[in-house]
Amino acid sequence: MQYETLEVDLQQYVAVVKMNRPDRMNALNETMESELRLVFETMDKNESIRAIVLTGEGRAFCAGMDIDQVADLAPDDIRDQKWMRSYDMNRRSDYQARYAYFGAISKPIIVAINGATAGLGLILSLYADVRFCSENAVFSTAFAKRGLIAEHGIAWILPQVVGYPNAIDLLLSSRKIDSAEALKMGLVSKVIPAKDILEHAITYAKELSELVSPRSTRIMKRQLRESPFQTLSEAIAMANDEMWKSLQSEDFKEGVKHFVEKRKPQFSGV
Repeated sequence: MQYETLEVDLQQYVAVVKMNRPDRMNALNETMESELRLVFETMDKNESIRAIVLTGEGRAFCAGMDIDQVADLAPDDIRDQKWMRSYDMNRRSDYQARYAYFGAISKPIIVAINGATAGLGLILSLYADVRFCSENAVFSTAFAKRGLIAEHGIAWILPQVVGYPNAIDLLLSSRKIDSAEALKMGLVSKVIPAKDILEHAITYAKELSELVSPRSTRIMKRQLRESPFQTLSEAIAMANDEMWKSLQSEDFKEGVKHFVEKRKPQFSGV
């Protein structure tokens, strides 16, 4: 399928999604927003895909909402229900919203942050599961400098990732931080040389796809996404229930078998 604002490359078990508006620093417009959601929902339902990598073309990951759209943005756009649809009622409703839906995707989402990341671009990266960035990456919330507020749940997700003191600093000041500071505060997991950032993310995604059980990654992602809404006893009860199911799964049998036979696993995901 051809997309106007994206490039999608399927590499065995991995889908590589590249935002492709380099002349606009991959800023989000309505078309890109719609295409991103379509691609992620499609890849989630594709049984041959076990991990997704998201990156940007050119010198930016995503510079936020396209400024041309921001200038003409109607206040009612924020309440437009077309962005709030649920494609799977078995997933938590909190993760069905306009950008939070990354949390409802059952496959691990790895972002390769190749450059400037601001506003909505930062929000997209926060809702992903693993964040790598290049040494050239620069981050900013940007909202306060545009007369806006902490949009689309960033006031909830950002403190989870970097802690409250860092979160309020980044939101109130809208200051830019570089890759070194992002790593220090835990915003990203690793800083990679710019020329290697995408390859590193793809290699990591392939390792997840080939060396560990896709059933396990699917369930552990759901456990982690549910945990902010659970008590400890609820998290333990969920773990006990999922462990009971895991012990009866084909992937558990293969997990034991490949270890005993000292060979590469052949997980089926069931």
